This record gives sequence, structure tokens and C-alpha cells, in this order.
Amino acid sequence: MLRRGLRNIGDMIRLEPRPFAVGALGAMVNTAMTLFLSYIVGWVVAGIAVPAYENGEVALGTVLLGVAALLGTSIIRFSSMCARRIGAGVMMFGVQAHWRRRITRRYLALPVSWHQKHPTGTLLSNANADVEAATRPLAPLPFACGTIFMVAIAMIAFFSIDWAIALVALGMFPALFALNAIFATKMAPRAKRAQELRAEVSAVGHESFDGALVVKAMGREAAETERFSASADELRDAMIGVGRLRAAFEPAIAGLPELGVLVALLVGLARFEAGAIDLGQLVTVSFMFSVLAFPVRAIGWVLGDLPGSVVGRERVDHVLAATGDMAYGDKELPETPAPATLAFDRVAYAYPDGHEALAEVTFTVEPGTTVALVGATGSGKSTLAHLAARLIDPSGGALRLDGEDLRDLTHASLARSAALVQQIPFVFDDTVRANISLDRPGVDDDRVWDALVAAGAEKFTASLDKGLDTEVGERGTTLSGGQRQRLTLARALAGRPRLLVLDDATSAVDPKVESQILAGLKGSSESASVLVVAYRRATIALADRVVFLENGRITAQGTHVGLLETHRPYAELVTAYERAEAEREFDEENAA
Repeated sequence: MLRRGLRNIGDMIRLEPRPFAVGALGAMVNTAMTLFLSYIVGWVVAGIAVPAYENGEVALGTVLLGVAALLGTSIIRFSSMCARRIGAGVMMFGVQAHWRRRITRRYLALPVSWHQKHPTGTLLSNANADVEAATRPLAPLPFACGTIFMVAIAMIAFFSIDWAIALVALGMFPALFALNAIFATKMAPRAKRAQELRAEVSAVGHESFDGALVVKAMGREAAETERFSASADELRDAMIGVGRLRAAFEPAIAGLPELGVLVALLVGLARFEAGAIDLGQLVTVSFMFSVLAFPVRAIGWVLGDLPGSVVGRERVDHVLAATGDMAYGDKELPETPAPATLAFDRVAYAYPDGHEALAEVTFTVEPGTTVALVGATGSGKSTLAHLAARLIDPSGGALRLDGEDLRDLTHASLARSAALVQQIPFVFDDTVRANISLDRPGVDDDRVWDALVAAGAEKFTASLDKGLDTEVGERGTTLSGGQRQRLTLARALAGRPRLLVLDDATSAVDPKVESQILAGLKGSSESASVLVVAYRRATIALADRVVFLENGRITAQGTHVGLLETHRPYAELVTAYERAEAEREFDEENAA
């Protein structure tokens, strides 16, 4: 534990060497001045206080010299203490910021499949509580370094004054390290469990808050409160266990230097009476031991924080070492407004558990055309949409955009050429303008309004109190489901993609509005090739071609009208809703 903890501290020092140097130098100057103060106090007692008591007077110059020495030492100690604390703070927060940036970049680089296995609350805990735990020893670190410097100088001073007193000091530090070693061994498993429970509490809380509407609608407030309370109580018990262990060891660790002071005073007094040291040396030694007592505890603070630091670092490293990155190539597609061609060539996809979602999928979205993906739930439509936007990669076959394998394209080129709009829209807690533009170059207000018109969202946007400057709230809570969907569609259109992938992206708007939006996209002067996951018959009818999926395989392709006539499973699926409506109306008429 000590070796891993010190290695972790070394890594953090290398990240922020300058603040550490400032803090450590300030601590060393502070401790040196503290030890120097011991000599000054000894000199003041022996050279000023004792003569004044014995003779009734002392030279004014000597008094002024003593005052100047005490005042000057105090000023230097105060300044160096400020440098120590500022250096420690800048170092700790700098390392925290560095790791949080790395964790965030790692999250964004990892594929969707990795995120699906890790609760959001746990990821938040990795970037927050775990980072803070890993960096906690940095706060007292410069103080501890200064203390080690102080101890080294003090040992030289003790041996120069008297060997017996030096042996007392020499025996105190092995005992201190032995206590900390026992403490670290017992603390490590408790600290690890506490950090795991922090993540669990964060995960449960995030899920409950994120699903607040469902919780309220289903009347599950009490159940969710109980679920969160159970996790919180378990964390409480774990933290109490940590606190009890600290309560058992920290008094011993804190009391050891005080015990050393007492023993040193007894030994020093005996040596004074034996004539081995004089009064000034006795005062110097006594004062030096007393000022050492508190700084030595800083070493205990660092060692005491090491178990939690090691656990926090392990959890941070678990994220940073996660594999599964989607490597991008170096090919760039030409920047042209012409619609793109998307080709699926014998594409297959299997989930990590081995379940086959797609097999031998081959079709092409020709430039400027609209292809509708139709199939029953679980047939692989959304998986195809995610593959088209390269949120995931196929386990077999290839997808080509204008003849180039998606895996060979740069990330920027792919993002510029293709856009995915999902069924569940995500809206940032920002203005309408910011949600659509995303600070992309060239996306000005004119383009924002053009995108809103194309998405059928210009009327409700114009009716908002502040128009484009309206804050939409977290996840767009001030908007309806259909408005959020149209806003996310406008976001995609504002980038003027050459391929637009719609994963049932207009399901929350009424069929008439949906038909108007899709017809508008198809008739636009800057039309894109469109791949749309569709359920409504009116939507499917707007497509140039239909690809029908069953159990991850294409069983039919053609026009909507042609498939209605020639492919019975397709006809049954797309007319199922209409048949259900007709049956309901028939039952109502008979009941009347």
C-alpha cells in the first residue's frame, strides 16, 4: 500500500511540478525558520531573561536584537506558510482538473456499448469522488516534505547538543511509521468499499432524479426513496467504519510526538542536572521537540490518506485503461453539397454476448433518395441506424459512404457528412440557438432559421418569449416531446449533412406534421440522402424504396406499393395499426 501510494504521489507531482516546488520550498523555509526560532528562544532565555532576572537589567541593544530576531523570523514563517498552502492548493486542484479532463475525453472516446454497461452515476463518481480521493494526500504533502526536512535538521541539531536526547528523537519516527503501516493495512479494504458505495449511491440517485416523471406518474416516490435510503444507509455504515478506524489510530498517531516531547524533557532535565547540557541548550531542545510535535503529524496525515488515495486512483485508472476505442482513418470526403451514397455490403453485427442482431445485410441508399427501414420490434432497424452513423462498427462486412469504408474516414469528415437523429431527443440546458448551432463554424442565425423551417419548428420557436434566446431547461423540460424532436432534427439539418439518418425521429409529432417535414426534406434544394426507421404507413409511403427486415435479415426490398402487393409479412405489419383502428370502431358501433 505504501509503495503504491508513494508511486501515485510521484505521478501527481510530475503533473504539477512547479506548484509542488513552490509549496515544498515554502514548507522547508517555514520549518527551517521554526527550528531557528528554537535557538532564538533559547538565546533569549539564556541571554536576556536570565540576566534580567539575576541582575535586574539588560542592555537595550540586546533586547532590541532579540525583538528583531523574533519578529523577522515570524514574518518569514508567515510568508513561507502562505507559499506552502498556495502551492499545495494549486497542485491539488491542477491534478484534479487534469484527471477530470482525461476521464471526460476517455468517456467521449469509448463506444456506446461500453457506456451501456456502466451506470451514469458511477461515471460521475469516477470523475468526482474518486478523483478527490486520489488527490487528497496532496493537501498536506508539502507540509510533510517540509517536516521531513525539519526532522533531518533537528536530528543533526540533537546530536550536536546531546546524544541521549538524539536517541529519544530517533526512536519516535520508527514507531510513527509502524503505526501508520498497521493503519493503512486495515484501512485499505474499508476505503475501497466506501468508494464503491459512493458510486452506487450516485448511480441510484441519478437514476431516480433522471426518471422523476416516471416515478411521479407511477406513484413510486416512496419506493424510490426507500431504495435510495438503503444505499445511503449502507454508505453511512461504511463511512462510520472508516471513522471508527480513524478514531482508534489517529489519537495514537497524534499522541506519539507529544509522548516524545515528554520523554525528551525528562531526559533533557536529567542531562542538565548531570551537567551534560546548559540551560540554553535545555530550552532549545525542549522548544524544538514541542514545535516538532505538530508538523510530524503532517506525515501521518499523508500516510493516513494513502489507502483512500490508492483506491481512488485504481478506479480512475479503470476508466482511463478501458478499451474499445473506435479508431478513425485519415481519409477525407470532398466538401460538396451533393447528397451522399451509403452502401451496406454484407453487413453483420453481433452483441458482446454473441447474440446476432444482423446478418448479410446488403442494400444502397442512392444519392438524394429516401430509404425506409421497416420491420417488427427487434428486427435490427435501430442497429442499422447506429451503424450508418458509426456509433458502432459491424462485426462483419462493411459500410461505405461515397465508396469509402466508414472506418477509413476521419472523425471530422464523417461528422460533417452524416447526421443521426434519434427517437429519444437530447436537448441541452441552454438556448434554442445554442442547441441548434452547437458553436459550429458557419452556423449563423440565418442557417438556424432555415433548419427550423425545414424541421417544422419555426412557428413554435417564434412564439417563445425570447425566440432563439429562450432557455429550454434541463433536457428541454419546457418543450413538448414533439418540439424537442423537431429541435434535434433542426440541429442535424443546420450542419447540412449529405446523409441524414432518422431513427424514428418524428414519432412524437402527429402524422400530418411528420409527412410535411419529410416531404419538405425531400423537396429541399439542399436535400440529403435519407435513411429513415419508419413505422407509420404515411411515412413509409414517402420513401423511394423500402427495406423490410425480419430477425436481422432483409427479406424484401422494393417500393411501398409493390411490397404491399407482393410481400404478405410486410403488408400485415404496415396495415396492422389500421386494422386495429378499424376493429376498435367496429366494436364501438356494435356496442352502441
